[in-house]
Amino acid sequence: MVITAPIGLLATLALAVPAQAASGTADVAYAGSLANLSEKVIGPAFTQATGFAYQGRGAGSDALSQEIASGEITPNVFESVGGAPIAALEPKSTSWYVQFAASPLVVAYNPSSKYASELHAISIGKRPLKDLFALLSKRGFRLGRTDPSLDPQGATFIEMIELAQHVLHLPSGTTHAILGSGALGGSTSSEIFDETALEPRLEAGQLDASSAYLSQAVQLHLHYIKLPTSIDFGNPADASAYAKVSLHLPGGIVKHGKPLVVDITTIGTTDASAAAAFVAYVLSPAGLAAYKAGGYTLLKPTLFGARTGVPTSVLGELPS
Repeated sequence: MVITAPIGLLATLALAVPAQAASGTADVAYAGSLANLSEKVIGPAFTQATGFAYQGRGAGSDALSQEIASGEITPNVFESVGGAPIAALEPKSTSWYVQFAASPLVVAYNPSSKYASELHAISIGKRPLKDLFALLSKRGFRLGRTDPSLDPQGATFIEMIELAQHVLHLPSGTTHAILGSGALGGSTSSEIFDETALEPRLEAGQLDASSAYLSQAVQLHLHYIKLPTSIDFGNPADASAYAKVSLHLPGGIVKHGKPLVVDITTIGTTDASAAAAFVAYVLSPAGLAAYKAGGYTLLKPTLFGARTGVPTSVLGELPS
């Protein structure tokens, strides 16, 4: 996969005067959809601006939460899609998180797919959106998505189809026609891939289409079909509408539809200064500008949890 970043932004960063090296490393566990932005833009810019070292790892947000809880990984920053994976670590690992951006779902597609002309026609409005779901239901159509048990994108993609069935008045059974007749929350479907491997498979031509965040499509220059806000899970103002759909996962877990928002917190006490500096940088004007350039919708940074536990440098970046 060729990883790219906004050229103007990187040029600006390259001209910045390097900060004096500081002691400590921001060890960031981030949702896999943030890989391009984190590794190619935010990480280097953070080190340039602060002098702290940076290292990161990406995976599904729920999977990372489980690994942090078990002690399998010990990052000092956790950046998640949705607040639930962070809240699951409270109060042992953290007591707060800040929500600051949103990224709606899209359906990305390969321009060399045998269905590309139809998908393109849908993307530019020459064919109705209903036709997208008819294509996804077609036998032989190669669709990729992520594990709903490990990744919010995977769960929300299923909920998006369920909501579309109602909002767009699609034929009954559309959800099962697209996803299969087995347990929708299962992880054994041939459509399911690791979040960091999904887009590379699409770009390599192994898939006709896949779930994606708008931010991924923008950063990776993917062809994609934009969904209306009523079903793209990207507008916090539509939270009550999204909540009308839910997903039953193995183990009796029920996930209700929620807006796709980005949340961040510090974890534990290792290299606490570097961790706090990283979160503060993300919430700074420079950090937020990078997220905007990367296709995210900026939200007013909002604190959830105990203000007393938030580092001073992070508080300084929050609205008064």
